[in-house]
Amino acid sequence: MLGLIAALVALSGVAWALTAEAMAGMDAGPGSALGSLSFYVGVWVLMMAAMMIPSIVPTVGVHALIRPGRRERGIGETSAAMVVFLVGYLLPWTTFGLFADAIFNSARALDIHAFSWGEAGPYLAGGVIFVAALYQLTPLKDACLNRCRGLLDLHAERRRDGLGGVLRIGLEHGAWCVGCCWALMAALFALGVMSVAWMVLIAVLIAGEKLLPWKAAASRGIAVLLIALGLSVALAPERVPGLTIPTQMAKRDDDGGEPVNASRLRPQAPYSSWRRIHNGL
Repeated sequence: MLGLIAALVALSGVAWALTAEAMAGMDAGPGSALGSLSFYVGVWVLMMAAMMIPSIVPTVGVHALIRPGRRERGIGETSAAMVVFLVGYLLPWTTFGLFADAIFNSARALDIHAFSWGEAGPYLAGGVIFVAALYQLTPLKDACLNRCRGLLDLHAERRRDGLGGVLRIGLEHGAWCVGCCWALMAALFALGVMSVAWMVLIAVLIAGEKLLPWKAAASRGIAVLLIALGLSVALAPERVPGLTIPTQMAKRDDDGGEPVNASRLRPQAPYSSWRRIHNGL
């Protein structure tokens, strides 16, 4: 059991390190480009592994304990079951990531000037965060969170032996977690989906409401925090610690001419080795 927990913690640590490497040099502000689809999917899966694995350690641990024949099975079979469970768990999150990417890129393709950061962009980002706060207080959120916090139905689990059953359990648990946490992920897009700092904050909030014994207090506390954060982003984004102001700002040159893309006013950070390898494939 301790070895399983240690393996999960180590896997999450590796995912965090690879995510930070992949995002090196990228624009970490709201509305920033997410790169090619293959690059985005790779980074998204790493992000979900990094952010979600700590919160599902109890679920994986209990599943390993109650599986039929646990005393007879070897370490190799336990490891295979853990991998299959994680694959099943990450598949719903990958589907959600593709859906979010499609919406995000469609909105960017519209190129609505009114929603640029120099116009109503802060209000749009703040509004998304505010919607995430409201979702925290809905019955649907509470129902999904109850299933995420539950350590699995033992009777149903005993009827699902074998790796196929493990995969199904992972898929179901991942789907419930998407229902529980999709709004927090939407808030991450509004804050800067390629920002490791905001990733850490959202991951801590997710782990807190899943693992802390005070479920209702955790959910309502997160709602209050998101409301305050949404208002700050909408009304005073320059005062929000850690928020990267998007580079496409309505800045004018010294002669009072046309707006200048602020990304040209500073050197761009170099690509990470992850992106160099990806681009070479």
